[in-house]
Amino acid sequence: MTRYYFDLLDQDGRAVDEEGLEFSSIEAVEREAAKAMADAAADRFERLVQPSESSIEVRDDQGLVMRVRFTIQIERLRQQ
Repeated sequence: MTRYYFDLLDQDGRAVDEEGLEFSSIEAVEREAAKAMADAAADRFERLVQPSESSIEVRDDQGLVMRVRFTIQIERLRQQ
């Protein structure tokens, strides 16, 4: 099994995962990264919602493996 680290990048900076988790398949890593991104996105909605982008960068001991992005884009279509 390989150990993967899930670093969060957002407008507040970078939160580095120093512990990581072990997985036996890349599909399991993708599911965990997607769940971590969903949790981070839910936390964003607890604060003032504003346009932003967050991402989870997944790495192993050899380097970056994947990136999962979440974007909040607000487009006002008329004046209120």
